Amino acid sequence: MTERVTSEGVRTVDTVLERYGSTNHPQLRVTDADAVPVGEVVRLVVDDTEYRAQVTADTSGNAVFRGAFESPRLARTPGEGENHLRAWLNALDLDYGRTIHLDVVTPDYKYGVRAPGERATYTATEAPDDGLASIARDLEG
Repeated sequence: MTERVTSEGVRTVDTVLERYGSTNHPQLRVTDADAVPVGEVVRLVVDDTEYRAQVTADTSGNAVFRGAFESPRLARTPGEGENHLRAWLNALDLDYGRTIHLDVVTPDYKYGVRAPGERATYTATEAPDDGLASIARDLEG
């Protein structure tokens, strides 16, 4: 049986919807840098679908999410795949500077995003042990 958890049952960290780059793409700046592993590819649930997202740092060193993609490889090379996070943010039509909630489903492994005032339900996922994660990263290239 698959365990489900709600957004009320997990740690929630705020992010701020901001612009980045010369074309003003949206990004989510994480307000608690300890909540996410900068430089890692994590699972990110967007609108009930699980994607992969690379946590990067902006020019000030803040952790940010700039995309959600179909695979870890596409998350590492974001110009190649459809950015589901950007599409979701554009569909929300929120003003820049607004808060978007980031739910910590499994620390350092799986997160979910949701709009202010919304609830979400996630499938609980255990992070693989370090050895398996290392093998998976090697296979992904």
